[in-house]
Amino acid sequence: MKFTIAVDDPTDRNDEDSGPVTVGWLLNRTEAPVIYAPPSRVTGEARNGGSAKSIVQCPAVRNFESRFFEIAAPFDLHLGFQRDEDSGLPEIVNLAGDRSPIRSGKLASMLQLSPEKEWRHPKRPVFQIALPYIFVADQPVYISQLPPFAHFRKDPLPGLMIGGRFPIQVWPRPLMWAFEWHYTDCPVVLRRGEPLFYVQFETLPQDRSVRLVEAQRTPELEDYLEHISGAVDYVSQTFSLFEAAEARRPKRLIVPVVDGR
Repeated sequence: MKFTIAVDDPTDRNDEDSGPVTVGWLLNRTEAPVIYAPPSRVTGEARNGGSAKSIVQCPAVRNFESRFFEIAAPFDLHLGFQRDEDSGLPEIVNLAGDRSPIRSGKLASMLQLSPEKEWRHPKRPVFQIALPYIFVADQPVYISQLPPFAHFRKDPLPGLMIGGRFPIQVWPRPLMWAFEWHYTDCPVVLRRGEPLFYVQFETLPQDRSVRLVEAQRTPELEDYLEHISGAVDYVSQTFSLFEAAEARRPKRLIVPVVDGR
């Protein structure tokens, strides 16, 4: 019988390769940052954990939920779809009218209806709502944007949220809420404070947890955001720009916000 003993050299260890992965979040420049709540962990709606066999005590469930963060809707919306009587062009209308908490000019600046030729289906309009949330990492981390599947709505949305996935260590950009409208005769209703979408972070190795911190908008981060901003307006396949963007990336982008800043 033979035994093999391997001794690790402490000098070969990298603290950045162990422990939680730090992910920073911040808001892009916006007129009313106070309406945007910080991301929060998804914990499920029912917390009846009195029994040891309760579903909320299941390690697999707890581990699954701990990897998702919730972004809440920052305002109330009541949207309808129609076509202009003269031109026949599609348009989105604010069904709340004068009772809407958002002025029409502000709503128009945040909401973008995609051209019909860019829809995935000719009868399913696609629109986006611009949001100021930015996530950034100093290690390889992919973000996935997902619908809030753990939140039950009595009045389901008349379509599907369109998700996305990209590496935030090289491509930190403001997120959008994209929606594909399947039943255009039904309104899209969003309520402030309810989950709008979830984000999940993929790390290496996969069992590492995520530590989410608010990040300062440092000059280095500001310059890098400016360097990659607007690329989607000029290049259809922005993933091809990752290598070029990484070449200009500072070594460190996350500086956590501390009390008193």
